[in-house]
Amino acid sequence: MLVTLMRSKLHRLTVTQANLNYIGSITLDPDLLDAAGLYEGEKVQIVNTNNGERFETYTIVGERGSGQVCLNGPAARKVQVGDIIIVIAYSLMTPEEAAAHKPTLVFPDTQTNRLIP
Repeated sequence: MLVTLMRSKLHRLTVTQANLNYIGSITLDPDLLDAAGLYEGEKVQIVNTNNGERFETYTIVGERGSGQVCLNGPAARKVQVGDIIIVIAYSLMTPEEAAAHKPTLVFPDTQTNRLIP
């Protein structure tokens, strides 16, 4: 048996861009991806705290150090610039792995989306 657990979370990012004319995804500053242990192209859940939307997409690498958080394609319809979102990645684990698992939680600055030292 496998169970699904939260593997990592970027908590309270501010949307900096919404680009409808793109094929889809979320573009993130690589500093954020690295801090959360997220991979380019990884499936993530987006939770919009402003409007309650929950949806899935995949990650794209943006410009390092930019604080970029851009929802692209159809996902751009689910947010507005300035909305606060949470990005969550999940993993399948055995019960033994789950018992020892500690998720990676990242709490960046909500004004700049940059990591707090």
